[in-house]
Amino acid sequence: MFTDVNTKVETIAAEVGKTPQNWNSGIFSMIKNLSDNVIVPIAGMIITFVLCYELISMIMEKNNMHDTDTFMFFKYIFKMWVAVYLVTHTFDIAMAIFDVANHVVSNAGGMITGSASIDVTEALKTLLETQIEDMGIGELLGLGLETMLVSLCLKIISVLITVILYGRMIEIYLYVSVAPIPFSTFTNREWGSIGNNYVKALLALGFQGFFMMVCVAIYAVLVNAITVADNLHTAIWSVAAYTVILCFSLFKTSSLAKSIFNAH
Repeated sequence: MFTDVNTKVETIAAEVGKTPQNWNSGIFSMIKNLSDNVIVPIAGMIITFVLCYELISMIMEKNNMHDTDTFMFFKYIFKMWVAVYLVTHTFDIAMAIFDVANHVVSNAGGMITGSASIDVTEALKTLLETQIEDMGIGELLGLGLETMLVSLCLKIISVLITVILYGRMIEIYLYVSVAPIPFSTFTNREWGSIGNNYVKALLALGFQGFFMMVCVAIYAVLVNAITVADNLHTAIWSVAAYTVILCFSLFKTSSLAKSIFNAH
């Protein structure tokens, strides 16, 4: 019971520290092929519309060609080049964002020295010699039922932690799969908000891993402060309570990251 969830918690650092291409290369290749063959042509159509709209707006601002200069057309050509470059290098830019987030998570993992596991061997020896020997049959049966109940709850929480980790990566793949479309809107002032918000969402997903690492660090400190030998009942329910708090905190990291980066 003391090691089931703690073993799972120790894998969080390894999971959140992986970039999309490292987490599952097969899924990453599939998403990249879908993006290149299905989404990029749509993004090309959007670029055409956005650039035509930009050209019309630019001409209208200059009093219907009555007040024009050569630099205006050079600026427009530069915007065209930027728009095409962003769409053709979408995956490189998106992966660069996650590489930066991965660097932050890796550094955070190196600074978190606390272990999330409890060594109960010595504590259980003491308990067997003192507390358990002093318990009656009824109290021992109650302790057994209590342990079974908490252990079942911790196994359920362990599954929820796995769901959170895998859900975050699947969400990242879904975001990256349509990356060329929002990137194709950057060069227009009005439509550019789509691309800006998309980049904010990518940053939020990347730094959500950092917030997960902070949650694990807090959990490790709280768990290591538990003294199993003093009171077995208290230790059991303390581990359960802290693990519930960890699970709840991991669920909140997504909304917290999006709130900080103003992504919606």
